[in-house]
Amino acid sequence: MSGGWNWQHVWDSLPTLLEGFLTVTLLVTVVGSVIAAVLGLVLELLRRSAPAPLAALLTFVVNFIRMTPIVVQLMFAYFALLALDPLTIGIVVFGIHYATYMAEVYRAGIDSVPQGQWEATTALSMSRGRTWRAVIVPQAVRATLPSLGNYVISMFKDTPFLIAITVPDMISNALRYGGDHFRFTEVIVVAGVIFLIASYPTSVLIRKLEQRIAFTT
Repeated sequence: MSGGWNWQHVWDSLPTLLEGFLTVTLLVTVVGSVIAAVLGLVLELLRRSAPAPLAALLTFVVNFIRMTPIVVQLMFAYFALLALDPLTIGIVVFGIHYATYMAEVYRAGIDSVPQGQWEATTALSMSRGRTWRAVIVPQAVRATLPSLGNYVISMFKDTPFLIAITVPDMISNALRYGGDHFRFTEVIVVAGVIFLIASYPTSVLIRKLEQRIAFTT
């Protein structure tokens, strides 16, 4: 194995890394984020509207999932649901895992809505459903958008854990290429650069969206 930086390995490994990025890393992040954002809101609304015993049970489940490493959840689901495709398992596990974090974010956002907003909807005789849909949830989402975006980026960076259930993401492809050619430096650096190129614009986009929502509301 020769030392030094070899640009040829950069160009040779790039198609394999991009394939893993587009077909696994990006897919899991996008679909998992949608699941997490929707399920997290549903969980929080259920905790607030359900009877006390059910709300307590949901809180326990949310805390249990949040306090369990995602790699353990991935492996448990993989061995418990052998009939499912590993990629599907990964998407679902990531979505559920991060939904518990987003539920807590939504909780803080809803709690931050001024009491006057609730009183105003009562004075206007708005139904409970319309109050949540038109007043409370939009304000809560606006307040929590930066935190939700941070969890999306965290999910993106956690996708290498998919290697635990044999899903060949970008990092898995990088390690395989490095093992086949005895060159790890180039592929790991390139994978890191791809992560950076993808995550930095996402953080900027989230900041812009936050400003846009704040301006238009």
